[in-house]
Amino acid sequence: MTSRHLLPDWNTIASYDDDDLPLLETALLIARDEYPQLDAGFYIEQIRRFATDLQPYINPELDLPSQLTAINKYLFEEQGFAGNHTNYNDPRNSYLNEVFDRKLGIPISLGVVQIELMRKLGLALDGISFPGHFLVRLPVDDGILVMDPFNRGRPVSVEELKERATPHMNGHPPDEQELYQILAPATHRMILSRMLRNLKGLYVESGDWERVARSADRLLKISNDSSDALRDRGLAYRELGYVNGAREDFANYLKLTPNADDEDMVRNYLVDLSSIRTKLN
Repeated sequence: MTSRHLLPDWNTIASYDDDDLPLLETALLIARDEYPQLDAGFYIEQIRRFATDLQPYINPELDLPSQLTAINKYLFEEQGFAGNHTNYNDPRNSYLNEVFDRKLGIPISLGVVQIELMRKLGLALDGISFPGHFLVRLPVDDGILVMDPFNRGRPVSVEELKERATPHMNGHPPDEQELYQILAPATHRMILSRMLRNLKGLYVESGDWERVARSADRLLKISNDSSDALRDRGLAYRELGYVNGAREDFANYLKLTPNADDEDMVRNYLVDLSSIRTKLN
């Protein structure tokens, strides 16, 4: 079996149930768009090797804090994985092969590595689509332990979580119920969609419209009701001169979000594209 066959297929990925959509393999599928020769099996095997190395530290005789200390020391000290504080917006931070090769990433890509490793060790780590900064969570006897993969997997207190969430809630700190909802486990589809949105946003900022179109298209393959992906793919098609594709995406975007804040802007784009089409005819 070739490494290519280890990965899902973009044409069928929307049909996967959230529980069946593989996290590591689909993240590598995203990376293969940028790196067509990517050897997925190599990176899947790395996670297995990490788990084998750590297995002696995961047993009933060790308490959970000791196990977590051993895992974090191995991953962030011995293997050297770290958050890229120097060049956070480097797209390579979002491609999992580059994260393994360079040992640098952003919260969500490092979180995927941490989730996959700890699950292979029998620890039920989940992601959290926390506003602004992806986090991970682990069930413990008295609740959940929240950790920050971007900062060497350190635990995050309730007070810090509320402080981090406040700017994303109109300046109001979340109450206990709101925080509980924010800390809900993220599905694989949510995590992978967020990875693609991060890439799409970086490429929009740099004006790399071919990669904007690709990222948006992949996002629609994973979650076909992603209205922002429809709009941004339409913008990319518009910039690339693909008039029919842009018109179709803008029209579908307006159908999906009839009261969008940018409705007038998108309608103006449609008028402009109709003018271009008339001239071409």
